[in-house]
Amino acid sequence: MAGTALPRSHPVQVRSTWPWDSGIRRALAKRKGIAVRRLRSSRWLIGDGEVALSSRVALRSVGLQIEMNETRPIIGIANSASDLNPCNIPLRSLAMAVKEGVVEAGGLAVEFPTMSLGEDLMKPTAMIYRNLLAMEIEETIRSNPLDGVVLLANCDKTVPAVLMGVASADLPAIVVTGGPREPANFEGRRVGTGTDLWRMWDRRRANSMSDSEWLEFELSLSCGLGACNTMGTASTMAILTETLGMSLPGSSTLPAGDERQLGMAREAGRRAVQLVLEGKRPSHFLTEASFSNAAKVLSAVGGSTNAVIHLIAIAGRTESPLSLERFAELARQVPVIVDVEPSGAGLIQDLNRDGGVPSILRVLSSHLDLRVPTVSGETLGEIVNRAPAAAGVVRDERSALRVGGGFAVLWGNLAPGGAVIRTSTASAHLLTHVGPAFVFDDYEAMLASIDDPGLGITPDSVLVLRGCGPIGGPGMPEWGMIPIPIHLTRVGVTDMVRISDSRMSGTSFGTVVLHVAPEAAIGGALALLRTGDMVRLDVSGGVVEMLVDDEEVLRRREHWSPPIFGDLRGWPHLYRKHVTQAPLGCDFDFLVGIQGEGGQFKEPIVGRS
Repeated sequence: MAGTALPRSHPVQVRSTWPWDSGIRRALAKRKGIAVRRLRSSRWLIGDGEVALSSRVALRSVGLQIEMNETRPIIGIANSASDLNPCNIPLRSLAMAVKEGVVEAGGLAVEFPTMSLGEDLMKPTAMIYRNLLAMEIEETIRSNPLDGVVLLANCDKTVPAVLMGVASADLPAIVVTGGPREPANFEGRRVGTGTDLWRMWDRRRANSMSDSEWLEFELSLSCGLGACNTMGTASTMAILTETLGMSLPGSSTLPAGDERQLGMAREAGRRAVQLVLEGKRPSHFLTEASFSNAAKVLSAVGGSTNAVIHLIAIAGRTESPLSLERFAELARQVPVIVDVEPSGAGLIQDLNRDGGVPSILRVLSSHLDLRVPTVSGETLGEIVNRAPAAAGVVRDERSALRVGGGFAVLWGNLAPGGAVIRTSTASAHLLTHVGPAFVFDDYEAMLASIDDPGLGITPDSVLVLRGCGPIGGPGMPEWGMIPIPIHLTRVGVTDMVRISDSRMSGTSFGTVVLHVAPEAAIGGALALLRTGDMVRLDVSGGVVEMLVDDEEVLRRREHWSPPIFGDLRGWPHLYRKHVTQAPLGCDFDFLVGIQGEGGQFKEPIVGRS
């Protein structure tokens, strides 16, 4: 990494999952490299039998110079670039730099494609495929002669998916993200991805934007590749990956196409080899302390509520599970210090200019465990020691945008399993509110009728969208930011209390209660709410409830019946059968736990295919 000396190597105490761990530690102590039998890939490559011969031939066929007694670590490069996902296309140029770094460090590099989870085109939501990509990463690692892996990811669900997969496989790994896209320019100012689209759509719906202006705005958005340049889910997850110690310091906010990205990618390749030599796997970095740090940083940056689900899912694959209750406790401990849309006014490019994650960590240093290690070879504290002070969009605590954190967790008879609200983008006057519910049973019905003034929706109404959770969606689509009815936007109403068992985009904003659990599709209390019922929201008290007496609720439950879903085959069927609720991260029930419920990651039998 430019400006940073390569970290020193030293033996560490790690879980002995791989058969070659003790050999690696001995080799490290002697500073002589790794003996052939101690590399995981040696089970495929070493020997004079037909299987070893076939394995060597296969790798030579793709251009690798494989020796009979190969001693170099094989590093897989998982590349999620795709023409169907403009967010991830910048990863293509980084893959070659990673390969160069691997070779420079004495390793062998093999690139393989992965599913690419693009937010723009995948419907009903990329979230339904997050667990599939996590499984793909885990199984590709399991079934191939890899000693380490570099994970190229950028878009919203891609980053948590690769972290989930590699946490379960527990193979030495490092993540490389592709960065945010260049800002568009419209009406003489920069446009934040997503966030400004929602604002312009409100203008369009209120007839305050002409057809030509709307077209001009559309064309302005086609300005480059990369992730959303606001504090959406992609940028949030990149920042949290760096905080967790799974990517290089300063890498997560570098803009797509920035020439410094190539240096970071090359260094990631070098570090991947070193991580194999040191025997440092994700379990060395993904600890209770690092997850606590990440939860606090999520709150301090006013990050996407989706990251709550993703962090819980990643932690659920390790020895350090993270509960929603713990999340609530951690979020309250830090102020919002990053002035980036939608919580603030800046963009990720501004955050990068003003010091990026290291600067954020420096401001929050009194709240964090700085002893945690990172894939760079340094501790978080060592990174903080050379980080720039607060400036620009990175505020110090005295000038924070908001005290009490960027999100809150709510409970009550409407969400006995919990719900989440992004307080950093909510309207202060609505954080305590009582109003009548107006309930929509599905997304399409809501879109078809929301603007009907005959519905009687007023600014005090609480808009409710249900049946859109992990099972109901399926996949918990980002439908929670219910549009404000047109007749209200035309009189200046810009926000209302909204409640849903779905999610919303990290680029979205408003007083929106999300991830209500249990979801309506499995009989959660949200399924029993009726239009006209009074709903109370008290964010400071952590409460969201329906003001309906218990006996009436019981009567309604007696008459409730579960929905019947039409998709009875394929992935949606499997997903609905095994996905957990939002407070458990929406992972599959058979994947949660240390290397899954089946116990430790199980190596394959290496023989004839």
